[in-house]
Amino acid sequence: MPIRWIDQIPLAQKRVLIRVDFNVPMKDGQIINDSRIKAVLPTLQYAIDQKAKVILASHLGRPKGKKEEALSLEPVAQRLLFYIQKEVLFSQDCTAYANRKIIQDMKEGDVLLLENLRFHPGEEAGSEHFATQLSKYCDVYIDDAFGAVHRAHASVAILPKLVKEKGGGFLLKKELETLSGLLHAPKRPFTVVLGGSKVSDKIDLIKNLLPKVDTMLIGGAMAYTFLKAQGKEVGSSWVEVDKLGLAKNLLKEAQIHQVQFLLPVDHVIAQELSSGASSKTTSDSQIPQGWRGLDIGPKTIELFETQIRKSETILWNGPVGAFEVEPFSMGTLKIAQAISKNQGCTIVGGGDSVSAVNQFKLQFKFFHVSTGGGASLELLEGKTLPGIAALEL
Repeated sequence: MPIRWIDQIPLAQKRVLIRVDFNVPMKDGQIINDSRIKAVLPTLQYAIDQKAKVILASHLGRPKGKKEEALSLEPVAQRLLFYIQKEVLFSQDCTAYANRKIIQDMKEGDVLLLENLRFHPGEEAGSEHFATQLSKYCDVYIDDAFGAVHRAHASVAILPKLVKEKGGGFLLKKELETLSGLLHAPKRPFTVVLGGSKVSDKIDLIKNLLPKVDTMLIGGAMAYTFLKAQGKEVGSSWVEVDKLGLAKNLLKEAQIHQVQFLLPVDHVIAQELSSGASSKTTSDSQIPQGWRGLDIGPKTIELFETQIRKSETILWNGPVGAFEVEPFSMGTLKIAQAISKNQGCTIVGGGDSVSAVNQFKLQFKFFHVSTGGGASLELLEGKTLPGIAALEL
């Protein structure tokens, strides 16, 4: 992709607007996890060291074009101050007119964080007018918000087209190079671990990866649709009945491409999903009536672990069970641990997978943990991402 990177663009004395992804989880005004803030620090520090006037722009949550105090980015400004050890100016508005004086007075190396872009209805609407207002801030536009590049929003897809000097930050570069490498030159054997609730959410991903992988390990609720398509009894487990034909076709495609397509051979089941539910393990892949599959069983864990140990490249997208509820977290924990011990190229993509990794405190034991759930999924599906297309020269 013909994209310039931040270290290829002169920044000194220029107003540099960096689109970042500070969409961090918050509770009662406190940041619960600041990994997305830390991920952009190399790009931010580089711009400061190059004596740029740095303007940071991000969204947070879904305020639907209206100001919500609970979704203010002010706590992020305070956390940034801690990390960069210098003052972070904070503007309580994200419109150009309101910030004209602040930006005029900025000195080299100063940092300004704008208020939540989604407080303005033009952001999510992809408004060219709003993008034009944002363009008045800057001489250089840098996108380092991988988690937002699949959105055709004003600050992501429209603004870079209005700024003469544009490029990507270090985080965006790492994400694109790492994930694109899976599609073009993975070390083999290449194993993909897929989970989550719906086959329909992963159709394009499976189709795009089948010609490229050696093994697919399928868990989570989506596995029951595949098992049902094979004629297995799945009890009351979640099944996308309208996708059974598609599941059969995907199983056939796996055979055509000579891909090992491994489904659970046993399950942890219960009659309801709750922490107090009575659970048991099946002896095989069949689930009795009135029971729901909620996690992979020990035989499946062992089967999946064996394949993971053999692999040189592993992509994990989606938990293999209802890991948020303690009796059904073991499968996802064991798979996460097995992948984390692999010394090859281990990549975690997808919001729920990343949440599981953080919950198990394994986030630093993988080669790469993607900061973009939807963005990583669409990139691996082979789709064109609006934010990336807007950066291309």
